[in-house]
Amino acid sequence: MLNQGNDNINIELKGSVIALLDEYRKAIDELISVIKPINDKQLCELVDINTTDLDCKSIQSILTHVVCSGYGYIIYIENYIGNKKPRLEKVTYENANRYVEQLNLMYEYSINFFQENLNLEIEQLDNLKKINVNWGQQYDIEQLLEHAIVHVLRHRRQIVKFIKQQKKQDK
Repeated sequence: MLNQGNDNINIELKGSVIALLDEYRKAIDELISVIKPINDKQLCELVDINTTDLDCKSIQSILTHVVCSGYGYIIYIENYIGNKKPRLEKVTYENANRYVEQLNLMYEYSINFFQENLNLEIEQLDNLKKINVNWGQQYDIEQLLEHAIVHVLRHRRQIVKFIKQQKKQDK
Protein backbone atom coordinates (compact mmCIF):
# COMPACT_ATOMS: atom_id res chain seq x y z
CA MET A 1 0.00 0.00 0.00
CA LEU A 2 1.36 3.42 -0.94
CA ASN A 3 1.10 6.12 1.68
CA GLN A 4 -1.71 8.56 0.99
CA GLY A 5 -1.08 10.90 3.91
CA ASN A 6 2.56 11.87 3.52
CA ASP A 7 4.01 13.07 0.23
CA ASN A 8 7.56 12.44 1.46
CA ILE A 9 7.02 8.69 1.52
CA ASN A 10 7.14 7.47 -2.06
CA ILE A 11 8.12 3.84 -1.57
CA GLU A 12 5.61 1.17 -0.65
CA LEU A 13 5.55 0.51 3.06
CA LYS A 14 3.32 -1.75 5.13
CA GLY A 15 0.12 -0.08 6.32
CA SER A 16 1.04 -0.04 9.99
CA VAL A 17 4.43 1.57 9.28
CA ILE A 18 2.75 4.24 7.16
CA ALA A 19 0.20 4.91 9.87
CA LEU A 20 2.85 5.20 12.56
CA LEU A 21 5.08 7.45 10.46
CA ASP A 22 2.11 9.67 9.57
CA GLU A 23 1.23 10.02 13.26
CA TYR A 24 4.89 10.72 14.06
CA ARG A 25 4.88 13.49 11.43
CA LYS A 26 1.68 14.90 12.91
CA ALA A 27 3.15 14.92 16.42
CA ILE A 28 6.34 16.59 15.18
CA ASP A 29 4.34 19.19 13.24
CA GLU A 30 2.33 19.99 16.38
CA LEU A 31 5.57 20.46 18.31
CA ILE A 32 6.99 22.65 15.55
CA SER A 33 3.90 24.88 15.60
CA VAL A 34 4.40 25.38 19.35
CA ILE A 35 8.12 26.21 19.16
CA LYS A 36 8.25 28.33 15.98
CA PRO A 37 7.16 31.56 17.75
CA ILE A 38 9.62 31.07 20.63
CA ASN A 39 12.36 33.69 20.83
CA ASP A 40 15.96 32.88 21.79
CA LYS A 41 15.50 34.11 25.37
CA GLN A 42 12.43 31.91 25.93
CA LEU A 43 14.21 28.95 24.39
CA CYS A 44 17.24 29.14 26.68
CA GLU A 45 15.61 30.35 29.90
CA LEU A 46 15.70 27.92 32.82
CA VAL A 47 12.06 27.26 33.67
CA ASP A 48 12.13 24.26 36.01
CA ILE A 49 15.00 25.03 38.37
CA ASN A 50 13.91 22.34 40.83
CA THR A 51 14.05 19.30 38.56
CA THR A 52 17.01 16.96 38.73
CA ASP A 53 16.35 15.92 35.12
CA LEU A 54 18.80 17.92 33.01
CA ASP A 55 16.65 17.27 29.93
CA CYS A 56 13.72 19.16 31.42
CA LYS A 57 15.12 22.45 32.76
CA SER A 58 14.41 24.62 29.72
CA ILE A 59 12.66 24.46 26.37
CA GLN A 60 16.12 24.19 24.82
CA SER A 61 17.06 21.17 26.95
CA ILE A 62 13.73 19.48 26.17
CA LEU A 63 14.14 19.99 22.42
CA THR A 64 17.73 18.77 22.52
CA HIS A 65 16.47 15.65 24.29
CA VAL A 66 13.58 15.13 21.84
CA VAL A 67 15.84 15.36 18.79
CA CYS A 68 18.52 13.09 20.23
CA SER A 69 15.88 10.57 21.36
CA GLY A 70 14.20 10.60 17.95
CA TYR A 71 17.43 9.47 16.33
CA GLY A 72 18.02 7.10 19.23
CA TYR A 73 14.82 5.15 18.60
CA ILE A 74 15.85 4.41 15.01
CA ILE A 75 19.40 3.62 16.08
CA TYR A 76 18.00 1.07 18.55
CA ILE A 77 16.17 -0.58 15.64
CA GLU A 78 19.23 -0.36 13.37
CA ASN A 79 21.34 -2.08 16.02
CA TYR A 80 18.61 -4.66 16.60
CA ILE A 81 18.80 -5.70 12.93
CA GLY A 82 22.58 -5.99 13.06
CA ASN A 83 24.07 -2.57 12.46
CA LYS A 84 26.50 -1.23 15.01
CA LYS A 85 25.70 2.44 15.39
CA PRO A 86 26.56 4.54 18.42
CA ARG A 87 23.99 6.86 19.95
CA LEU A 88 24.31 10.45 18.82
CA GLU A 89 25.80 13.10 21.04
CA LYS A 90 23.40 15.79 22.14
CA VAL A 91 23.75 19.06 20.24
CA THR A 92 22.27 22.26 21.64
CA TYR A 93 20.99 25.07 19.40
CA GLU A 94 20.40 28.70 20.25
CA ASN A 95 17.18 29.31 18.34
CA ALA A 96 13.90 27.56 17.61
CA ASN A 97 14.42 27.54 13.84
CA ARG A 98 17.43 25.28 14.23
CA TYR A 99 15.33 22.86 16.29
CA VAL A 100 12.65 22.93 13.58
CA GLU A 101 15.33 21.95 11.06
CA GLN A 102 16.64 19.21 13.33
CA LEU A 103 13.17 17.80 14.03
CA ASN A 104 12.54 17.60 10.28
CA LEU A 105 15.92 15.93 9.70
CA MET A 106 15.21 13.47 12.52
CA TYR A 107 11.91 12.56 10.88
CA GLU A 108 13.56 12.16 7.47
CA TYR A 109 16.12 9.84 9.07
CA SER A 110 13.21 7.70 10.30
CA ILE A 111 11.51 7.69 6.89
CA ASN A 112 14.75 6.77 5.13
CA PHE A 113 15.38 3.89 7.52
CA PHE A 114 11.98 2.32 6.88
CA GLN A 115 12.22 2.88 3.12
CA GLU A 116 15.56 1.05 3.14
CA ASN A 117 14.17 -1.77 5.33
CA LEU A 118 10.83 -2.64 3.79
CA ASN A 119 10.57 -6.18 5.12
CA LEU A 120 10.94 -5.56 8.82
CA GLU A 121 8.70 -7.55 11.08
CA ILE A 122 7.55 -4.70 13.30
CA GLU A 123 5.41 -6.71 15.71
CA GLN A 124 7.20 -9.26 17.90
CA LEU A 125 5.39 -11.32 20.50
CA ASP A 126 8.47 -13.18 21.75
CA ASN A 127 9.99 -11.09 24.56
CA LEU A 128 13.40 -12.63 23.87
CA LYS A 129 13.32 -11.00 20.42
CA LYS A 130 12.36 -7.51 21.61
CA ILE A 131 14.62 -4.48 21.76
CA ASN A 132 16.07 -3.72 25.18
CA VAL A 133 16.36 0.02 25.72
CA ASN A 134 18.59 1.79 28.22
CA TRP A 135 15.68 2.84 30.47
CA GLY A 136 14.88 -0.80 31.20
CA GLN A 137 11.91 -1.50 28.92
CA GLN A 138 11.53 -3.99 26.10
CA TYR A 139 9.82 -3.02 22.86
CA ASP A 140 9.17 -4.46 19.46
CA ILE A 141 9.60 -2.04 16.55
CA GLU A 142 5.94 -1.09 16.50
CA GLN A 143 5.94 -0.32 20.23
CA LEU A 144 9.14 1.70 19.94
CA LEU A 145 7.61 3.82 17.17
CA GLU A 146 4.49 4.31 19.27
CA HIS A 147 6.73 5.38 22.14
CA ALA A 148 8.52 7.84 19.83
CA ILE A 149 5.19 9.45 18.91
CA VAL A 150 4.01 9.76 22.50
CA HIS A 151 7.44 11.04 23.55
CA VAL A 152 7.06 14.01 21.20
CA LEU A 153 3.49 14.61 22.39
CA ARG A 154 4.44 14.54 26.07
CA HIS A 155 7.28 16.99 25.58
CA ARG A 156 5.12 19.26 23.40
CA ARG A 157 2.71 19.43 26.31
CA GLN A 158 5.57 20.16 28.70
CA ILE A 159 6.83 22.98 26.46
CA VAL A 160 3.34 24.51 26.29
CA LYS A 161 3.30 24.55 30.10
CA PHE A 162 6.76 26.15 30.15
CA ILE A 163 5.62 28.88 27.75
CA LYS A 164 2.60 29.62 29.96
CA GLN A 165 4.89 29.78 32.99
CA GLN A 166 7.22 32.17 31.22
CA LYS A 167 4.33 34.43 30.25
CA LYS A 168 3.16 34.53 33.89
CA GLN A 169 6.64 35.47 35.05
CA ASP A 170 6.92 38.24 32.43
CA LYS A 171 3.79 40.00 33.72
